[in-house]
Amino acid sequence: MSLTKFFEDYHLNYERTSTGRTITDADIVLHAGQTGDFYPHHMDEDWCKTQPFGSRIAHGTLTFSVGIGLGAGELNPEAMTYGYERLRFPNPVFINDTLKTTITIVNKYDHEKSPNTKGIVVERVITRKGNGDVVLVCDHLLLVNKNNPQDTL
Repeated sequence: MSLTKFFEDYHLNYERTSTGRTITDADIVLHAGQTGDFYPHHMDEDWCKTQPFGSRIAHGTLTFSVGIGLGAGELNPEAMTYGYERLRFPNPVFINDTLKTTITIVNKYDHEKSPNTKGIVVERVITRKGNGDVVLVCDHLLLVNKNNPQDTL
């Protein structure tokens, strides 16, 4: 979905939640092939049975990609990703876990280098499994054009 939203249109505490996405064995195998990360935590079921988590787990980078992707339903031509901060994976993701992402606007401020034309919107991204366990937390920094930029002569 495409929508036009300027910096002024974002409001603190606005929240949206995605639909669910179930992690499969194929997701983990494909991600390992794409990244070269074939660590036994992701690929060796027998070894994992000897570990505290007891079963193969999804890569953190896979959890991040899916979690962020779930919240990426809005295409805004006035904004772009500026980066991510405070990324954490507090709990593992297993095969057949279904993930949902909630995004909340937690801060907004003028862009340091272009305060008259751009702002930063901080979205708190929290991805949970169906049982409520949090598996991803981070802040997404969105660089957004202002609606009425001031001239900077």
